[in-house]
Amino acid sequence: MSRVLIVGAGVTGSLCACLLRREIQNKVQIVVWDKSRGTGGRMSTSRNPDGTSSLADLGAQYISATQYYAQAHHSIYAELLAHGILKPLEATVEGLRDVDGTKNYVTPAGMSSIAKHFLKESGAQLHFDHHVTSLFRRGASWEVHRKGGEPEKFDAVVLTMPVPQILQLQGDLSDLLAADQREQLEAVSYSSRYALALFFPPAATVPVPWAAWYVPGNPCIRYVAVDDRKRGQESPDCGSSLVVHTSVPFGLQHLELDKEEVQPIILEELHKLVPGLPQPTSTKCQKWRYSQVLTAVPGCPGHMTLLAEPLLVCGGDGFTHSNLDGCVESALRVLGALKEASVQWEAPC
Repeated sequence: MSRVLIVGAGVTGSLCACLLRREIQNKVQIVVWDKSRGTGGRMSTSRNPDGTSSLADLGAQYISATQYYAQAHHSIYAELLAHGILKPLEATVEGLRDVDGTKNYVTPAGMSSIAKHFLKESGAQLHFDHHVTSLFRRGASWEVHRKGGEPEKFDAVVLTMPVPQILQLQGDLSDLLAADQREQLEAVSYSSRYALALFFPPAATVPVPWAAWYVPGNPCIRYVAVDDRKRGQESPDCGSSLVVHTSVPFGLQHLELDKEEVQPIILEELHKLVPGLPQPTSTKCQKWRYSQVLTAVPGCPGHMTLLAEPLLVCGGDGFTHSNLDGCVESALRVLGALKEASVQWEAPC
């Protein structure tokens, strides 16, 4: 049976695995590797280590579907709504731009639940702590190397990590890139930022009237959310969580510092903006070196095929735009390339 490796367990990779399983069924063995310890990529969800507090979304905060994409990706939205993965955003978000026809959704089980749903549907073999370092062409297959593990062979490889990480891969990739492909990939740029979660004990009150707030004019903090309130899940039995996202200029200015150095700066500014916060039981700081795409591959093609045989294809928001619909568009384009390649794959015995 042919083996397909998808690198990255974010939304693009997980949806690609799901759609591939549904389209090609049992003709392939789908394997997903991710270098982190959990699902979701930049749609990650964290928990308080002691289990007493609400979830905290440290990446994407909610889903915005324009009229165009709500129709174009109707089946995806319908599936996520039917399974309770999404529900309408009903809480107050101060500073949220109201775009005609756009519908906003939250995730009751956290943003990572989107990727988890698609991975479950895919039946893929999922492996965490698998950091890909290099790829070598071996006849009609790829030999993929990772940190701290033995190399494995695959008939096709899909790369969905941020574009700069694709360009850092060793092996035969550099020689395979055409000059125009390299130029397009090197032009992709991302914003950088920090995210900070504060977990509070049960019965602690966060003294603000809103669920989330886009902070205007602050050099450090751009966004603050009471995460359980954002999802409409406040409960006296479960402590609240507060999520802070820094501004892009702040993230760029402090990008090379350790998280431990940046967290006190964010906390100091947070207490100025929201005085009277209760004492958290724990905190988690996340550095997003590749937060949102500023400059995508020209024309937003959704994917780039680096080699047709054996197939090596790239996807992700660097080829579209940084939201759920960008990931869906990319997954659909990658699926098209995989389906073309599947004509040559043998059916199972």
